[in-house]
Amino acid sequence: MKGLALKLRVLQINAVPYGSTGGIMFSLADVLEAKGDCVLCTTGFSWRKCERSDYFMTSNILEKTIHTYLARITGRIGCFSYLATLNMIRKIREFNPDIIHLHNLHGWFVNIPMLFKYIKETNTPVIWTFHDCWPFTGHCPHFTMINCDKWKTGCYDCPQHLSYPKSYFDCSKSMYSKKAIWFSDVKNLTIVTPSQWLSNLVKLSFLKDYSVKVINNGIDLNIFHPIKSDFRKNNELEEKHIVLGVAYAWDNRKGLDVFIELSKRLDNNYKIVLVGTDDEADKLLPKNIISIHRTKNQKELAEIYSAADVFVNPTREDNYPTVNMEALACGTPVVTYKTGGSGEIPDEKCGTVVPYNDSEALISEVKRVCLQKPYSEKACLERAKSFDMNNCFQEYEQLYRCVYERVTKS
Repeated sequence: MKGLALKLRVLQINAVPYGSTGGIMFSLADVLEAKGDCVLCTTGFSWRKCERSDYFMTSNILEKTIHTYLARITGRIGCFSYLATLNMIRKIREFNPDIIHLHNLHGWFVNIPMLFKYIKETNTPVIWTFHDCWPFTGHCPHFTMINCDKWKTGCYDCPQHLSYPKSYFDCSKSMYSKKAIWFSDVKNLTIVTPSQWLSNLVKLSFLKDYSVKVINNGIDLNIFHPIKSDFRKNNELEEKHIVLGVAYAWDNRKGLDVFIELSKRLDNNYKIVLVGTDDEADKLLPKNIISIHRTKNQKELAEIYSAADVFVNPTREDNYPTVNMEALACGTPVVTYKTGGSGEIPDEKCGTVVPYNDSEALISEVKRVCLQKPYSEKACLERAKSFDMNNCFQEYEQLYRCVYERVTKS
């Protein structure tokens, strides 16, 4: 295909250079650069050092602090960081990208109307990956737990304005209107969602007229695969059914309370292991739950996934959780709630999706999976092939070229 020989200049923008979104941004940059494309990545201020020649931070700690403070007292998220955004736009002009790829824009680092004014003036093709629902709400990244659908017609009286991104005053009505203006009339915008669930929501929002493509997130199958280890022996779990949960910030949104209830309902033949906890979570956990704050590396995490009998993800709000994919890639079946895109990951051969918030069904399914072994390691690994991050990045690469060629030929 002629388009695949085309070399592109791609600019990526994300709030932070770490976490799942930062990892996706840099991994995609590595793939593109290996094929000869030129990539530049930018984020807001971060204390974490990132020694990459293709990366720069737009702001410093002072400007981020000022933006955060002003946003909290006014509710105007994304309306500050003037100097940082001028600096960003200056470097974008110098780089002269063929494609601008946006990731998370919430995070007190960019003046959004200034950025979109530049995008509209230059008509640069834009790919925008939605990692949550923030782009089409008046405030929140997620709204499943509060069962809110105001975003369909216009936000107001937001019950979550004190949650991230925190604002002391409810400005959801005006911010909803501002976003509808900022994000409208972008001539060459393609929205990408990691899940079909989020794609369906976008089509009900004020962004419904844009093209939406589903590209599932991927994982590194060279890291996440079945690995034998001494985890069971070292923790005296040789004769136990290991029920595993992994999160990067444990709270009731991630289902911490569900695991506490599980610990009361499962007998001594089971052992719950939670990874990603901290001192605050430990205060809530009963003594019969093994708490692991963090693993030394991803290989150790893969060893724990591999040792488990079942991976349980009682998340109540999620887009397309990476942990589900990682567990399946290590040969461990998944039990999860039907919420967000979480239920899209396991198929009928490698896991179970139970009704939202139905803890009774979840507990029953955990017992069935551990005792009856209905899902084989082979079936889990077969499903995991579809999560290869190389396939994900190839889809992005093809999308870049299709969009660029369509724009240049029009």
